[in-house]
Amino acid sequence: MFSRLRSDIQCILDRDPAARSRWEVLTLYPGLHALVLHRIAHWCWGHGLKWVGRFVSYGSRWLTGIEIHPAAVIGDRVFFDHAMGVVVGETAEIGDGCTIYQGVTLGGTSLYKGTKRHPTLGKDVVVSAGAKVLGGFVVGDGAKIGSNAVVIKPVPAGATAVGIPARIIPAKAAVSGDSTHADRKFEAYGITQEDDPLSLAMRGLIDTASSQEHQIALLWQAIETLSTQARKDCVPGDAATKECFEAQRLTELVGK
Repeated sequence: MFSRLRSDIQCILDRDPAARSRWEVLTLYPGLHALVLHRIAHWCWGHGLKWVGRFVSYGSRWLTGIEIHPAAVIGDRVFFDHAMGVVVGETAEIGDGCTIYQGVTLGGTSLYKGTKRHPTLGKDVVVSAGAKVLGGFVVGDGAKIGSNAVVIKPVPAGATAVGIPARIIPAKAAVSGDSTHADRKFEAYGITQEDDPLSLAMRGLIDTASSQEHQIALLWQAIETLSTQARKDCVPGDAATKECFEAQRLTELVGK
């Protein structure tokens, strides 16, 4: 029990630069308090004391603002960062090393009892603020859920889900989806500048247009060099011998 608590405290120190000491984490972090109380509630639920488990869960919600059903399964080194307004449903499962921010819902879309209604998060999943993960599917190890995303389908390991409804961005070829990879770096709130598919598409179009502008300029320069007559007949300014496409400016507008 105490070794698990030490592990929980250490994972908070590792992921939150605002945490200054173990004593501060132990006394002032509601995410840690919610985890400890959930383990008590989960034990009661598993031993047939279901009303007691729900009562402990209710007390935890009142104290921390984090609502976790006592039947939910939560692994080790899970960090509820800020976490006010987090809701974790009855059949939800959260793997080791996950990070969940404020306003997240791990909800169900079915009203049938006894079925898997809530999502399963693999290891080292990051669920950003305001995200809603709805349904009895699996979010793979090392996946990231963007802020305010609404995820209604499985997310592969190492992938990123952003938008409403969420669009799935596969893991980069050079990046391992294995959460135990030694070079894996924790990313606060899960999303980097390279994870917006619309921005990536716009930058791709800008790069293509810039390349075409360059090729057109080269063609006109070759025509003027090879044909004196063509140069005489050409209206000044008609041949785009200089590039004027402001690719860098447009790239800055859609995000670097």
